[in-house]
Amino acid sequence: MQVSATTQPGASTDADTVAVGVFDGEELPPDVPPELAELLASGEARRSFRALALGHSGGKRWLLVGLGTRAELTPERARVAAAVACERATDIATRTLCWQAPSDSDSAVAGALVEGTILRDYRFELHKSAPAEDADAAGGAPPKRLEQLIISAPAEAETAITGAALLAASVNRARDLQNRPGNDLTPSALAEYARALGGEVDGLSVQVEGREGIIARGMGAFAAVAQGSEQEPALITLRYAGPGATGPVLGFVGKAVTFDSGGISLKPGAKMAEMKFDMSGGAAVLEAVEAIARLKLPVRLVAVVGATENLPSGRSVKPGDIVTASNGKTIEVNNTDAEGRLVLADCLCHAIAEGAERLIDLATLTGAVIIALGSTYAGLMCNDDELAERISEAGQQTGEIVWRLPLHPEYQELVKGTYGDLDNAPEARKAGTIVGASFLANFVGDVPWAHLDIAGSAWDLGRAYVGKGASGYGVRLLVELARSYAQ
Repeated sequence: MQVSATTQPGASTDADTVAVGVFDGEELPPDVPPELAELLASGEARRSFRALALGHSGGKRWLLVGLGTRAELTPERARVAAAVACERATDIATRTLCWQAPSDSDSAVAGALVEGTILRDYRFELHKSAPAEDADAAGGAPPKRLEQLIISAPAEAETAITGAALLAASVNRARDLQNRPGNDLTPSALAEYARALGGEVDGLSVQVEGREGIIARGMGAFAAVAQGSEQEPALITLRYAGPGATGPVLGFVGKAVTFDSGGISLKPGAKMAEMKFDMSGGAAVLEAVEAIARLKLPVRLVAVVGATENLPSGRSVKPGDIVTASNGKTIEVNNTDAEGRLVLADCLCHAIAEGAERLIDLATLTGAVIIALGSTYAGLMCNDDELAERISEAGQQTGEIVWRLPLHPEYQELVKGTYGDLDNAPEARKAGTIVGASFLANFVGDVPWAHLDIAGSAWDLGRAYVGKGASGYGVRLLVELARSYAQ
């Protein structure tokens, strides 16, 4: 989809469909054809949030989109309104949609209209024998995707519009990675994708190490998860230093288990196919780093993605085995399905060794976070109040909201091992999400660190702009967090 900005009203553009927001207690904007007011007068169009009505004037179709009260308009509500309008626009075979940004709204709202539209327009058809566009073309019907989006807004919003288009494209690429099946997106394939980014994006360097390199680094926890699969694991390290960057080195760490069967502690068969999504944290990290580099944000960044499969075989790590992480901590692997924390343990140590001074990891770590928070919030656990506040604010700005859960010294008692230093899966089954984070806290030392458990948010998020399948959750949050250090 091509995205552009204009200061001209929608009626003056080449768009075949124009979307206009209407507020409670306000009349239509002055540059909207007056005959459309009849839709409001008759009740066919309403000002309540998400209400839609279609009218025709001057050779164009007009979508009147209810926004509620002006005081309630936030970037997140703008994303939702844009998604609702996009769905209707594609239903009526729109090729070029123009959104008239509400008057007196800030640039963030204009950017949110872009994000909501691009994210809603997403489809994953890589493995379809006849993608919808081809089928439509063969049948003579117009394609059911937008070709162009125009945002009518003041000139000062152009930077936000351009940046939002770039960012939303990165989110959709993360969704592509998530949606690919495990026989396609292997750890090696994810590593090749990362290498390609390093070759395409200025200022971004990428290093990939396989099984031998992981073992040579003493990453016994990561290696233990990977040993059950014939697929080569990948330790992916990305580095970026933006122009004039002077702030702390940010460290992003992503769990990328490209398929998680549970290992010897085999998962139930129902919905196991969804375990291709267990690499969602890694996808978010890769695409956030790409977006940060393409936006040329003045930050310093090191990112680590641990990619592997978790499968049962004669070589697999067994319940009761004891492995040694790269910081020397010994771990009783009492449940091989608690593998993500083993991968992350070594990756966190590696990020710190590479110079990370503020550390954030993303992982689909526990089902317990879904029980606690559903899909609305991701779980945030953090050892530093200032970092936690930055992440929470970034979540509010992007709609990728987080809820902070406590880290208390008593939880460390739960992860103490009987035969080794730590137990990866305590039997008590208390505070499962917090216990996962408490385990990881043993691998970050005194570095300010935050753990984001995105198991409830990474797919089937259910928002208007991201429905079923992969959500790309975390890309926009990490980029906004990086922006907060670029001020």
